[in-house]
Amino acid sequence: MKNIYKSLILLTATLAIQGNTLPDENRTTDAQNPTCPAQPNWTSYKEMVLTPVKTNGTTVLFAEGVVDLGLPERLKKALAANPEITEIWLRSPGGHARAGNEAGRIIREEGGALITRIPAGWTCFSACNFVFMGGRARIIEADGDFMVHMFTMTGDRNAINYSIEMGTDSTVELIGEVEQESALLATEDNDFLIRMGVSRKLLTDIMYKQKAVKTDGSDQSTRRCLTKAEALKYNVANVE
Repeated sequence: MKNIYKSLILLTATLAIQGNTLPDENRTTDAQNPTCPAQPNWTSYKEMVLTPVKTNGTTVLFAEGVVDLGLPERLKKALAANPEITEIWLRSPGGHARAGNEAGRIIREEGGALITRIPAGWTCFSACNFVFMGGRARIIEADGDFMVHMFTMTGDRNAINYSIEMGTDSTVELIGEVEQESALLATEDNDFLIRMGVSRKLLTDIMYKQKAVKTDGSDQSTRRCLTKAEALKYNVANVE
């Protein structure tokens, strides 16, 4: 019964709104992150805006902007108020990791057979990845970017410098807090991928191999955009 249900979901996805299947030959790439576009299209919204849109007789939910702490509750309300929504289209520069995980779980648990899609030219980065993975069927169009990085709990350089100035005890305490929080988030990410049916090797093969911050070496990359083959290999996208 479970396999039949999955087959029906995938069939629905293949019959869904047809998107772009050919890459843009004029697209420019980021010199420091050559697998990704030079100008990611993820909007400037400071919190994710959810907009139901009618297209070709189908209702699609545009989800655009930063993954903020209030997103899970707004998403739950939007899906309840618009039960005719069949797809969620995503573009986002990322945001709060745990809010992204929770939003993904809401899509999976309350959205039924919802399809998630990264349309051509749109970029879904960081916490947005986990929102996208909540879809039963997941589509990444040609030149739609599933962009990943290595999460970091030490992005605040001022906090690090202040800790060093305060002395050894303060620095050790900061390192301990970072290690603990990083371990918890890594465990949560592993659990999430298992529940969503995505290969955990996505973390070890791709995400965790990226540099968290730029270094002084020749390789300045901190981001990675999956190829179509990689997205299918790790079951990030499960519809071609």
